[in-house]
Amino acid sequence: MGKRVGMLGSGQVAQVLAGGFKKHGFDVKIGSREPAKLAEFAKGAGVGTGTFAEVAAHGEIVVVAVKGGASLSALQQAGAANLEGKIVIDATNPIADEPPQNGVVRFFTGPNDSLLERLQAAFPKARLVKAFNSVGSAFMVNPTFPGGPPTMFICGNDAAAKAEVSTILQQFGWGAEDMGMVESARAIEPLCQLWCVPGMLRNQWTHAFKLLKL
Repeated sequence: MGKRVGMLGSGQVAQVLAGGFKKHGFDVKIGSREPAKLAEFAKGAGVGTGTFAEVAAHGEIVVVAVKGGASLSALQQAGAANLEGKIVIDATNPIADEPPQNGVVRFFTGPNDSLLERLQAAFPKARLVKAFNSVGSAFMVNPTFPGGPPTMFICGNDAAAKAEVSTILQQFGWGAEDMGMVESARAIEPLCQLWCVPGMLRNQWTHAFKLLKL
């Protein structure tokens, strides 16, 4: 059995990632404010359920996969003591409640700010790493594209945490690109907006990004 993973969230992204970690041999628990609503998924996926605090305590790695506006609250409910020293993979995006404008989803952050920075500032003893935010849930786990493995851009302040997340991404069929410290989320989070534009405008959702290098 691999490392223990605590998944914060009950939506599609959280369920897909929980299934992916389970597939790759991790010991997964998935949490919700109302764990009972995950009972059917958990039984089918073979993962445990609990409150945010319970699954965060379970996890050696914690993944936050809730709506961006709920991410701070989810981590607060998980509890700072349950996050201290742990890798926290931040798969969220700061999507605002307002409707998209000409296919561009709106963010509640500005160009010199990011949700990752806000979460890291709120939980300074957690080792946050941005990942899984720039593609749809259908392609998060072992996607197959004609051009080979797509690129997942990551960032965070802890080099060892990023190295471990990069290894996880490779297991999940991705090439990881470390883009630096938490401030780089100012560039990575808007990739969500870019990824969504073809879907919003033309209902095209079957794509991912790949970084080409010489």
